[in-house]
Amino acid sequence: MRLTKFTDLALRAVMRLAVRHTGEPLTTREVADAVDVPYTHMAKAIARLQHLGVVEARRGRGGGLALTEAGRQTSVGRLVRELEGEDEVVACEGDPPCPLRSACRLRHALRDAQEAFYATLDPLSVADLVSPPTGPVLVALVGRTRI
Repeated sequence: MRLTKFTDLALRAVMRLAVRHTGEPLTTREVADAVDVPYTHMAKAIARLQHLGVVEARRGRGGGLALTEAGRQTSVGRLVRELEGEDEVVACEGDPPCPLRSACRLRHALRDAQEAFYATLDPLSVADLVSPPTGPVLVALVGRTRI
C-alpha cells in the first residue's frame, strides 16, 4: 500500500507539531520548512488537519499552530483513513469499468489487505510516533532552511 504525498506530509506536520514546546509559536511556513515541503502544500494539509480537529491555529501575537490533545491521542490508523479517503486500492468502477468487477476475488482481497494495513496503524497514537529517537530529530529541524 502506498500513501499519497498529501497524507505523508500531513503526518510529518502532525509529528513536528507533536514535539512543539508549549509557547513555541510555529507557523505553517516553519513547519513546511522543517519537513522540507512547499508552503502551499503544507497549507492545504494544515487546513485539512484543522477540519479533522487534529490541529488548532491561532492568529495574532502568541498564535501559531498547535496539535490538539485529541490530535496527540488520535490513532494513526484513523488519521490515515481520514486523509486517504474511501478510495479502494484498485479502480474497478473506472472508465471503462473492469469487466471482472462482479466476480473478482482480487478486489475483495485488496480491500482486506488495505484494512489490515490500517489496522496495523490503529494501536499507534501520534504521541507514539514522536517517542525517541524520532522526537529529538524533529525538534532539531526547527529553524532549518530549505535548500
